[in-house]
Amino acid sequence: MNSFQNKIALVTGSGRGIGKAIALHFAQHGADVVINFFRNRAPAEETVREVEKLGRRALLVRADMGDMDDLNRLFDEVEKEFGGLDILIHNAASGYNRPAMEQKPKGWDWTMNINARALLFSAQRCADLMQKRGGGKIVSISSAGATRVLPDYVVVGASKAALESLTRYLGVELISKGINVNAVSPGVVETDALHHFASMGDQQNILQKFIELVPAGRLITPEEVAEVVAFLCTPAASMIVGQTLVMDGGYSLPIPK
Repeated sequence: MNSFQNKIALVTGSGRGIGKAIALHFAQHGADVVINFFRNRAPAEETVREVEKLGRRALLVRADMGDMDDLNRLFDEVEKEFGGLDILIHNAASGYNRPAMEQKPKGWDWTMNINARALLFSAQRCADLMQKRGGGKIVSISSAGATRVLPDYVVVGASKAALESLTRYLGVELISKGINVNAVSPGVVETDALHHFASMGDQQNILQKFIELVPAGRLITPEEVAEVVAFLCTPAASMIVGQTLVMDGGYSLPIPK
């Protein structure tokens, strides 16, 4: 893995889970990191401490990525603190999981604004910051629900499909400015959120059912997602443009029996 020495990386939703793993990966390889959270300050502060223990600078910014004022303030603070940006990881996500016939306009707007709209307007803001540094990388976190039908996932799935479409359009438009835009679509990732979901039932059986659906025979770790995201931010990936890289251990390939 190439070093990210003296690079500046902003990871949205980086207080815990996949976002935290990505933030720590960049810090371990030399980057200063902007940690973003909205609701849960304590885990985000812990991420900051872990980044600083690695000898890197960490900027903590509370911002709702679905709110345009908050989004713009986040990038204002990044510019004030660092003067530029090398890497944006659009990881923050939210959503209302319920059947299509039970969805409400508020849930649609909330989910779309955080998961999809934020990518577009974050890209607008960070393009100038990245050009000041000679170019940059934007990577978003998608999910299988962008192309597959998952239970009660209609609004989140639609938002992730929009995210993948934006990745293609932004990829084509920004590559001439030296900015690569791509996405990573993980399968079932072993996070605290997954364990919380499983704890509502028979945890061992639920997790085992997930694992049985993965041809690779196990769940994906947040650290593995971080490795793939980081690869897309290296010079080796400079000709990967507007793509969504699926890493799911083969989960999405077999036809269900």
